Amino acid sequence: KSLPLWIVAMTLGAQSVDSNALLGNVDLSYKYHFWDGACIPIGLGLSLLLNGFFLASHINKEEGVLTLPDVLSRRYGKVHEVIISCASIVSFMMLLAGNLVGMGVICAYVWGISTASGVWISSAIVWVYTVSGGLFSVAYTDVAQGVMGWSGCIVCAFWLIKNASPSAPPPSVGFPLYVYPDEATCTQFQGVPCENVPDACCYNTELWCSDVDDVGTCSPIDNGAYPVGDQRVFNDQMTDRLSLSPFPNAIFWNWATIFILAFGNLAALDFQARCMAAKTPQTAKYGCFIGGLFTFFIGIPFSYVGSITRVYYGPDSIHAEFAADTCLEILGLPTCGQWVPDPLAFLHLLTHETKAWIGAWCLVGIVAASMSTADGAILAMGTVWSHNIMRQADSYYPDLVSPKNLLLAARLSTIPFTLAATLIAWKVNKTGYLLIVAFDVMLASVVAPLFACFHVKNPSPRAAFCSTISGIVTRVVLEFALPKDGFLILPFKEDEFLDYGSAASSLFPTFFDVVDADKWDPATEPCDSPRLEDYTGVDSLVAFFY
Repeated sequence: KSLPLWIVAMTLGAQSVDSNALLGNVDLSYKYHFWDGACIPIGLGLSLLLNGFFLASHINKEEGVLTLPDVLSRRYGKVHEVIISCASIVSFMMLLAGNLVGMGVICAYVWGISTASGVWISSAIVWVYTVSGGLFSVAYTDVAQGVMGWSGCIVCAFWLIKNASPSAPPPSVGFPLYVYPDEATCTQFQGVPCENVPDACCYNTELWCSDVDDVGTCSPIDNGAYPVGDQRVFNDQMTDRLSLSPFPNAIFWNWATIFILAFGNLAALDFQARCMAAKTPQTAKYGCFIGGLFTFFIGIPFSYVGSITRVYYGPDSIHAEFAADTCLEILGLPTCGQWVPDPLAFLHLLTHETKAWIGAWCLVGIVAASMSTADGAILAMGTVWSHNIMRQADSYYPDLVSPKNLLLAARLSTIPFTLAATLIAWKVNKTGYLLIVAFDVMLASVVAPLFACFHVKNPSPRAAFCSTISGIVTRVVLEFALPKDGFLILPFKEDEFLDYGSAASSLFPTFFDVVDADKWDPATEPCDSPRLEDYTGVDSLVAFFY
């Protein structure tokens, strides 16, 4: 118990600001919209605030504890300690995997190697770096990494927010035969009366194309993906499921994400280790408050970068790609209905659309921030395995783990866990998703007994055991029992919540200035679009409250 407030605050902030809260955040806000990415830093920041209010000072007052399972063991016994330890290790393998994905993607992009190679190289670097130190060395290096990461990411995000123009995709100028959706857009681009669509306004080919028979000579020109333009933020996205019309809005999943991260992260081993090591209970509490505010300040601006990335690499950009064998009636597209986002769009933005030194600083900052979380995850898994699980075998193998060899045992045990996390990262290759899975595990198994430790007068070991087992079983059963199509969208009744179908027609889309005989008619050639149906998030909440 020796860490001062500034160290506690910065290390807690460093643990929550990593490639999940940054790279995963901006990827989600680029592919979908602002709140889809912002939910990650909001949930993580809320978690630190909640920890400061309800748990941090109590955790710090515990004497003679090294890990969070030690705290639970005192109230609920050895069996519960082992169960919680196993759940914590599974959780932190997911957390580590998410950061390895982020680091691996950046390494692969910069060095021109495969993502798999980048993940394995990142894993080796982080493991060697971690096992050479311990809690205090990790805590102090987290400060340096945090300063480097935070400063680079803050400078980059605010530079882009200030200088990018436009900050979100504007109304589409269109292309030859494109019909404008309204008079305002027609006037903006000096449209002309259409030839085949009565009382409509079309793309001005004579003005924008030097050769009317060659589309390649037209400028400006785009894909007509934003008939009335996009916005940086739709303020009602978290309250109105139709706010992103004609596209679906993952409103339930976004709220579930905030809840999972805000409460599930309360059982994070690395967070609570910093609280245990703080000088005083007040230091732990206020460190959480400051770290939470840091998370908001750094993470949320990154969500604004998503709309900027769409300007340069979105569906109206010259880099856009579409899946040919897809249709969607609400968009009027019989083919090429689905936009295929560029998984490296944000990295392209940093290296091509920003100043070189700012982009480089941000990339280094994301890697540094990921290192601070990854090393804490490896250290936590090794410590919990050797201290909370292997020591239970003392009656069978005396001195298997003793104070003399505890550090060696912890270091050796990090090898299989790091390898497992690396395999997960290589297979799943998603950042923000793995972060949510990590704390979904803790929400189902650990959070309720943890709160009971300090806020129930006489917490019952039997009740804690039932709570943990029922949460785990319920979560596992619902994972396979509930319908999940992978889109994270509940099956609402509106057309916005229909999935893409296979190509429906070879005729022109409905917004083209062609004769009716050449235009797609969904009534005669329907687009067979199944309804989106994914109950992800329902299982997480039910498992916790059950």
